[in-house]
Amino acid sequence: MEKLPFHSKGYEDTLGSTNPDRHARSRTTIYLCRIGVIALLFIGYLVLLSPSSPCTGIAHQTESYKAEGQEEYDNHLQLEHFASEAQETLEQTKIPLEAHIMSKCPDAQDCLQKLVLPAMEKISDKVDFKLSFIASVSKDSEEIECMHGPGECIGNMLMLCAANLPFPPTADEASLPSQYPRTPIIRSLGFANCLINDYARIPDREFVHQCAMEHGIDFDSLNKCASQQNDDPNDGNDGGPPLSGLALLRESATHGEQLGVKTSCTVRLDDAVWCIRDSNEWKNCAQNGKGSQPSALVDQVEKLWKERN
Repeated sequence: MEKLPFHSKGYEDTLGSTNPDRHARSRTTIYLCRIGVIALLFIGYLVLLSPSSPCTGIAHQTESYKAEGQEEYDNHLQLEHFASEAQETLEQTKIPLEAHIMSKCPDAQDCLQKLVLPAMEKISDKVDFKLSFIASVSKDSEEIECMHGPGECIGNMLMLCAANLPFPPTADEASLPSQYPRTPIIRSLGFANCLINDYARIPDREFVHQCAMEHGIDFDSLNKCASQQNDDPNDGNDGGPPLSGLALLRESATHGEQLGVKTSCTVRLDDAVWCIRDSNEWKNCAQNGKGSQPSALVDQVEKLWKERN
């Protein structure tokens, strides 16, 4: 499928546009001074239509109610448990596994659901997994551009925020020890998959809230992170501003650009490209194309794990 070019200036996208081709060809610029668009997400944001273009270029939780004392005690036990797990992890060498995606990209949906998630079910304890995002970060201004519109930038930020929130969400982040973990990968990746499974609805408030509840992500904290106007990577541990989705997206997109990753979805294993999903096809996959199979990815991770542990 022929890849659609990007316009070099501005964008024509209109929220709620009924023309998906026009939407897919639009380049959307997010300015820090106009970050108020993010807040609109949580007061009734219009749903953007699903794009149909290739994705290459720039970019059940059930609420439980406990007595206050019991909840504090449970949090204390979780703190000790995760601190112990963190210490154990320090003694192991996990294998780097990374998926570079765009949140409103059909190839990213296929990549996660046909390769990454099936493999992660078997190797999540052996990999250092990261979900990264493809976008264009201006070197001359505070612009961040996403291929499929402003909704995609917001979707990217929501997924990054979910992965970086403290866990459990009721804990005071500023008082946490340095080894205290962020959201368990099983939750943050599940949340990302929930969003991308129906990516045309990103960033509809009700839809995001539903996915957050299903995977134990605190919605208020998620909202606060995605709406944070301060483009400061400080996550609050030093008394600075809370987690900023904008800063997380800038960091993630810059990381991808430095690696030369331009296609959603690009899976990298042990700092090398393992497989690419582009225009509904698997491309440049390791092991003569077998790398698109979850079993091949699992076997390679197991092999590397045994060699290093």
